[in-house]
Amino acid sequence: MSRAFVKEDSENPEEPLKRLASGRPNYVTPAGLADLKLRAAELSALRSSLLAGKKAEEFRSLELQQAEIDLAYYETQVKRAILVDNRGAAADIRFGALVRVKEPGGAERAYSIVGEDEADPGSGKLNWASPLAALLIGRKAGDKVVVERRGDDLNLEIISVEYPGV
Repeated sequence: MSRAFVKEDSENPEEPLKRLASGRPNYVTPAGLADLKLRAAELSALRSSLLAGKKAEEFRSLELQQAEIDLAYYETQVKRAILVDNRGAAADIRFGALVRVKEPGGAERAYSIVGEDEADPGSGKLNWASPLAALLIGRKAGDKVVVERRGDDLNLEIISVEYPGV
């Protein structure tokens, strides 16, 4: 899961970190919704375990505080989730698409357009609101897009678009 929107500039390193939602609609793929629910369940179990193992004066441990903050975030994200299932959609790129592109040197890459909590650019999972996803959405196989970079634009050719199952 992405660590975007996490407050990490705490003055006190012993203070729990609060994850903040972006404020954009919380679009999720079916797999993303399942992941959110699983993470909320894991955090709920962790919280229960921490509460069961602590004495009354230790209830506010940093680990427990972090678990409660994270649990609140994931429960809120599940409630805010807008399930978008484009399987069987047209051939153009939409939310949930797996997009294969070719770079000028011939290297191929695959990108999935996913929700903000699913995003992991290192593994090719792009937040739907990211600049690259914005360039891809609405395009189809055979189209070309130009990713503007400082001093060296990147030309990508879209090879294929598919909508994998859960």
